[in-house]
Amino acid sequence: MSDAALPTVAEVRAAAEAVKAAIDRHLAAVESRIGDEDPAVYAAFNELAAAAEEYDELLYDRYDEVTPFEIPTPEDGAPYRGPAEPAAFSVLIRRDYTVAKPARLIAQADRVARHDREAERVHDGGTAGALGVLFGEYEPDEIASRAKDFGLEEGDSTLWIAASHEAAEPGEWLGSPFAGIDPQDVLHRFDVSSVFDDDEDEDEDEDDEAAERGFAPA
Repeated sequence: MSDAALPTVAEVRAAAEAVKAAIDRHLAAVESRIGDEDPAVYAAFNELAAAAEEYDELLYDRYDEVTPFEIPTPEDGAPYRGPAEPAAFSVLIRRDYTVAKPARLIAQADRVARHDREAERVHDGGTAGALGVLFGEYEPDEIASRAKDFGLEEGDSTLWIAASHEAAEPGEWLGSPFAGIDPQDVLHRFDVSSVFDDDEDEDEDEDDEAAERGFAPA
């Protein structure tokens, strides 16, 4: 950014004052809220998020500095409208795999079944039974870290942290554990996909091409 396009000192300071005012309004809304879903609190939260984002951008443009806080917004762009201070939350994980080497998967299940009678009852000699044996024996994180050992190839994965107003009762959602999750209750989301690697590779290729032509990336 050129010096001419930099925000002025006054603009940055005005944005800082807007954040301070938004904090005061948010605190006042929280202190006087009516119930856990008071729309005034949600409105004040969104105003604070917008003011903080504006200040952060101007601060970075002017001084190349950032703020130490972040208003949580899920990556799909849906604004967060859950509780400001969640007392409970749910962790939702999806990991996709391809059975790249069925024989290796079955062999690993055979090893477990030879030492576990319960696993032997589940194992039918095919990949479906083998998956039941392995996920019954190992934690999902261990399977993810040893996917190739089990003959699996990792695909996309995502992890959502969804806020709740209160903890669910025991057994309350077991009949339909993944239903009813509102994207606007997602505090944080972490995605892993090879598509991101492709994007990085494309950026690197573009930089290399620019360098060959005598241009440096902006």
